[in-house]
Amino acid sequence: MIHAYDEIYLGKAQMTLAWMFDYAVNGCRIDVEDFYHMFLTSVYVHRFERGNCSVVAGLSGVELAQRVIWEKTPDEELPQPVFSPVRSPEYWLGFSLAYYQWYYNLEFEEITEKVTITSILLMYRKYHEMDIRQFICELDKMRAEHKQRQVARLQEYRKLISLSQRELAEKADVPLRTIQQYEQKQKNINHARADYVIRLAKALYCRPEDLLETDSAEDPMRSFE
Repeated sequence: MIHAYDEIYLGKAQMTLAWMFDYAVNGCRIDVEDFYHMFLTSVYVHRFERGNCSVVAGLSGVELAQRVIWEKTPDEELPQPVFSPVRSPEYWLGFSLAYYQWYYNLEFEEITEKVTITSILLMYRKYHEMDIRQFICELDKMRAEHKQRQVARLQEYRKLISLSQRELAEKADVPLRTIQQYEQKQKNINHARADYVIRLAKALYCRPEDLLETDSAEDPMRSFE
C-alpha cells in the first residue's frame, strides 16, 4: 500500500493535527464541525494531506489552527494555548484521523464524505485506549456501511462529472458544509432553498428536479439520455 507521505513525518503529523483540534475546540471554543469545515476549505488541508514538511513538521498544532482560523477571520484575537497532561477527545480525534489519512492516502474530505467528523469524535469513548488498528477497522466498517446505503442524487451527479464536494461548492456558490449535509442526508435537499438547487443543477448540467430525492425507481441519470 502506498501511504500519503514518508512515515518519518507521521508521528509529528499526528501530534500537529491532534493539537490543532484540541486548541480550536477547547481553546477557541469553536464547534468541531465548524472548525473542520474551516480546515477543509483552507489552503493548508492539501499541504497536510501530501505531507508538506512546512506544515506537518514546520508548524505546531496551535500554529496550524491559528492560521486556519485567521484565513477566515484575519482580525480575530485568539487565546493563548493552555496545555494539559490529560489528552482530550479532540486530541485523540486529530491523532487518529491523521493516521487514517496517512495510511490510506485519502483526502480528508473523502474520509468524511459520508461519516461526519462528529461521528468519528464519538468513537473516542470506545476506541481511545485501543490499538489504532481497531479504530481503522471500525471506521472502515462505518464508511462501507454508508456506501451501501442509497446514494443521494446530488452525489451521483457530482461524481458523474468528477467534481469534488469543494469544487462543486465553488462552482455553484453553495456552502461546502451544506453540500455535505445534503449528500449525507442530514438535510433534505427537497426542502432546500430554490436558488441553491438551481445553482447546483446548473453546475451539474442537469435539471433542478433531478436532484430531488423521491421513492421512484426511475433512473436518476435520465436527463443525460
